[in-house]
Amino acid sequence: MPHSTSTPPEVLTFGEAMAMFVADSPGDLSGIEGFHRRLAGADNNVAIGLSRLGFHVGWLSRVGSDSFGKFIQAALTAEGIDGRYIHADAQHPTGLLFKERAQDGADPRVEYFRRGSAASHLTVDDAQHVDFQALNHLHATGITPALSESACQLSHHLMEQARAHGASVSFDPNLRPSLWPNENVMRSTLNELAGRADWVLPGLSEGQLLTGQKTPYDIAGYYLDQGASAVVIKLGPEGSYYRGSLDGKEESFTVSGCPVAEVVDTVGAGDGFAVGVISALLDGCSARQAAQRGNLIGAQAVQVIGDMEGLPGRERLQVLEAEQPTA
Repeated sequence: MPHSTSTPPEVLTFGEAMAMFVADSPGDLSGIEGFHRRLAGADNNVAIGLSRLGFHVGWLSRVGSDSFGKFIQAALTAEGIDGRYIHADAQHPTGLLFKERAQDGADPRVEYFRRGSAASHLTVDDAQHVDFQALNHLHATGITPALSESACQLSHHLMEQARAHGASVSFDPNLRPSLWPNENVMRSTLNELAGRADWVLPGLSEGQLLTGQKTPYDIAGYYLDQGASAVVIKLGPEGSYYRGSLDGKEESFTVSGCPVAEVVDTVGAGDGFAVGVISALLDGCSARQAAQRGNLIGAQAVQVIGDMEGLPGRERLQVLEAEQPTA
């Protein structure tokens, strides 16, 4: 359902989208001649997933004034994303990536061409027209602050302003070590940003690296001590772990993963998980229902080649949820 173009978005994500070229056949990229073009980017995957579920979602970024930037804008418009905060940058190119066709559920090898991209030149000024009064929720990832110092400042600014205006804030660390100068800078920056979020959504290995804690219980405790109200940890095929006090009482539990007949492409699973958790919490669901929906949509994401092609619409989600065994 299209949203009014005059009404500012109620949900906002921000970061870098890239044109992605996926190999048509398995094998080393050096020998591949045929590729399919798709859209990539963690935060815009989440934007698309939430838009498909009926939320009025905006995405803030910079894209190049090139054919790939136009492709990204057209693709997001087709998904119902509000593009009022997308800036076309005539000075810098849109980022690209090439992805192997993985086999047997392996993580595909990816090569990025994003250095000096338009999105790496994001600044706080790019947020000057954001209507925070209209905002119910902001989703942030740990990729954007890794792009540049100015993009990191933008991340802090948006999270601070969203919270100051009463919006909830979610944060997915989305570790990309190759984008950071070193591990210590990555750890300290991302933990500081996590401290500005209400809902923190790390993977287990990410949480272990960032906090120095080993167990899901202790990783969650670290972020609860920083001010988060809920921590939902991705455990891969095993499901997810929740610890928090969304309803005023602290609880913790593990929710089993959803069985998947065939894993086609693992990229995008975490974004699907975020879509599930965020949408459920915005829908007013319980913490357990949010973790279950995160598992469910994450499982859908790994069964397709693209990063966001498996994200369901509201009707499909209702069918999938009805098919789940009751906990």
